[in-house]
Formats: sequence, structure tokens, C-alpha cells
Amino acid sequence: MKEKNVIDFYVLCNKLKDIVRTGWKNWNVKRERVESIAEHIYGTQMLAIAMWSEYKYEIDLMKVLSMLAIHELEETKIGDLTIFEIDKKSKNEMGHKAVEEILGNLLQGAKIKDLIFEFDERKTNEAQFAYFCDKLEADIQCKLYDEQNCVDITKSNSNDAYNNDYVKTILKEEGSWSSAWLRFGQECYGYDEHFKSVSDYVKDNVI
Repeated sequence: MKEKNVIDFYVLCNKLKDIVRTGWKNWNVKRERVESIAEHIYGTQMLAIAMWSEYKYEIDLMKVLSMLAIHELEETKIGDLTIFEIDKKSKNEMGHKAVEEILGNLLQGAKIKDLIFEFDERKTNEAQFAYFCDKLEADIQCKLYDEQNCVDITKSNSNDAYNNDYVKTILKEEGSWSSAWLRFGQECYGYDEHFKSVSDYVKDNVI
């Protein structure tokens, strides 16, 4: 029944409005409202529009926005797992299985699934651009929380990220939580020159 399929899918996705991003919980971000997964999705889309506008990427923007709208769909089933909790291969396997279950009853489920798989493989210009937006949006949100004095990194001893040797090194070298986070993104995610320049701007300025 099409009506039931629409509502079932909507209700499932609606859960993302109430799930706080794991990274912010791990770092003990103290704020009246902390970003949900759904809010992160919105942020990635707005960042994509701005990057497309200012740097004139030759991409299918609507395809990118569609990818970003659904790229966290698996988290309705498996939760928001960070790179410090699970390796990429295992997460993709779990995520793709969850996506198959979620989309199984939708008439256009196969097309939606293909977009998610394309995003994860990052072999097309749209998928690579969307991936950069996904990562940089988190970096920018981190800077905003840092500017609002929402984080005390001395209270993060139980955080897997904090206890990572590489993270400890850049935290010491950078001297601030957000600067270390932004540097991590620059060194680990392979940003192109435009995403790198925006990341540098965020790192070097009060935003």
C-alpha cells in the first residue's frame, strides 16, 4: 500500500530529528540543544549550495542534495558510529544491509539505494563533492561549538577519539579543540583546493 509506505518511511526518517550526533556526545558538548543527525543533514545541504555557488563546480547539484538527504539513512537502524568505533569496511557492510531493509518496500527503493552506494564509493564528482560537504560541515559545527565555549577537552578522557595517539598529537600542537578537528579533516579526508581553503578560513577566523 503506497500510503503506508510513504508514512512508514517518513516516520523512520523522523527518528533522525531526535538522535544527537555521536561526536558531540563523546566530546561532552554542553549546550541547551546539541545538533541532531537531521540538523547535520540540513547543514550539509546548505554548505553544498554555497560551495556550488561560489566555486562553480560542474556537478548535478540536485543529485548532490538528494545524496546528502539520504546519506545518513542507515543510522536509523545502526546508530551514528564514528571512525574511532568501527572501521570503514565494517560500517559500510552494516549500513548497506540496513539500507536494503529500509528501502525494501519502496517502489523507487532501488534508485535511492544506488544513490547511497554511489555516495559511499565516492567515484563520481557528485559523490566526492557530497562527501566533502559531509565532512566539512562537521568541522564547521565543531568550530561554532568551540567559539561558544561548549567543550572542555579535559573532561574527554573516556572518548575514543581523545585517546587516539594522532588526535592527542594534533590537540597538543594546535592548542584548541576546533583547530585540531579542522586539521584532522584536512589531513584525513583529501579535500580539494576549494574545500581546503574554506576549512583554512574557518580555522583562522572567528566565524
